[in-house]
Amino acid sequence: MMKKTPNPIHDHENAPTTHREDTKDNRPYIPILDVGGVLISTSILTECFCCDLTACGGACCIEGDAGAPVTLDEIGEIEQALDAAWPLMSASAQSIVDRQGVACTDAEGELVTSIVNGKDCVFTYYDELPVTPASTASLGKGGGRVCLCALENVCRSGQTQFMKPISCALYPIREKHFGNGLIGLNLHHWAVCDAAYKRGRELHLPVYRFLREPLIRRFGEAWYQELEETAAAFFREYH
Repeated sequence: MMKKTPNPIHDHENAPTTHREDTKDNRPYIPILDVGGVLISTSILTECFCCDLTACGGACCIEGDAGAPVTLDEIGEIEQALDAAWPLMSASAQSIVDRQGVACTDAEGELVTSIVNGKDCVFTYYDELPVTPASTASLGKGGGRVCLCALENVCRSGQTQFMKPISCALYPIREKHFGNGLIGLNLHHWAVCDAAYKRGRELHLPVYRFLREPLIRRFGEAWYQELEETAAAFFREYH
């Protein structure tokens, strides 16, 4: 569940196509690329990211002012997975779902997963990380209590086919819908993921490669291959 903040890609017709004159030979730097009809912020190619649960404790499922954005199709899939996920959910979450369902409409009129006490996603549950040097350093001697996703748990255990909403799977990429079906993808930053950006840099793992599977799930294999080719061409030209 991510706090909903304005997306820097506002209007594709007015989006900048050239910015800094800091590339080789003073050629204009391109902040937005078109990949198969999807507008891509080049920060998705240039920045690195790798989730570090030992550092953040799963805060992205807790922090924020609304649940995770979902589609009507996803709501149907979540409802099918609900019986399997139910035992992992808190009593408060179960009560919320009984009262208003797995999703609701937020203040901006968008469908989002229901939340508990204005905070936790209803599919949040807590567990202890094993005691390792990394978890001890980040979360304390007990290994640390972390937030996990009940939907992902029951999917990975083979009980269901639905992993999680695509908006969760794609994070830190945020999807923006414009008119005429045009989609923009931008990179989101907030403090709880600082450690993930740091870990990604240490591993030299670009965002678009860290999120390979969710991007393929959302846009398909052929589109992702085009993204890889676009990234290679971009780095040849500007780096």
